[in-house]
Order: sequence, then C-alpha cells, then structure tokens
Amino acid sequence: MSTEQHLKLYRKAMRYMDNAAKMLSEKGKNKDGHYQNIKCVRVACGAAYSGLLLATECFLEMKGKPLVRKKGRRLTITQYLENLAWADSKALDYFNDAYTLLGLDGYCDGLSNVAILNIGFESAMKIFKLIAPRGVSHSKKLN
Repeated sequence: MSTEQHLKLYRKAMRYMDNAAKMLSEKGKNKDGHYQNIKCVRVACGAAYSGLLLATECFLEMKGKPLVRKKGRRLTITQYLENLAWADSKALDYFNDAYTLLGLDGYCDGLSNVAILNIGFESAMKIFKLIAPRGVSHSKKLN
C-alpha cells in the first residue's frame, strides 16, 4: 500500500468516526449519563463501526496480513479476529472492545450509556493511532 493510499484510507475512516462523534454530541441528547435519542445512537455507532473496520483493514495490510475478499462475499468478523490475532494481540484487544461496544451493543442493541460508548470510541481510536500517518491529528473526544 502506498503512502498516498494509506493516508486516503485513514482519512476516510476518520471521517466516519468524526461524523459519529458529531452526531452523538449534537443530536444524542445526553441526559443523566444516557443518550435519549436511540435512533441517533444506533446510526452513530454504525458509522463508527464502519470506520473501525476500514482502519482495521488498513492496519492488517500494513502488517502484511491483508484481508482477502472472496468474489461476491463479505468479510466476516472471524476473518478480522483471526488476522488480528496473528498480527498484533493489543490491536486484537482494542478491536474486540470496540466491536462489542460499538457494533453489537451500540448499533445492534441500542445501548445508550454515554460512559460505555465512550470506552468503545476510545478503543476504536487506539486502532486509528496504530495506523495514523506521521503529523496527522486525531478525532475529537465525545462530550
């Protein structure tokens, strides 16, 4: 992967994360530690999860273990987990946390707890820091 492709993929993934954080801070309606707008939470967590998958694909390619898509088929979560286990155990831990909190709890189940979702975003951002090109800033924290 060229440096230009790496930067382009990183920025695309960060855009997903930034949009998710912005949506939660503007439309999530945080009250007493819980977001009141569950639809907004699900959409934001779905966007953050999509960004996480892009960042993880970039990370795996950088580590020499790119994910292989079979023609006409989607990648499975097992493919991500197996390749991350081979590439980097810390990245696997970050991915597991972010996948569980953002993908399953936030997107699928509509979890509304602000503190728990922030942990999911922080775990995802740790993957982003692993792939960040030098001199590129990271996303803002959630409120």
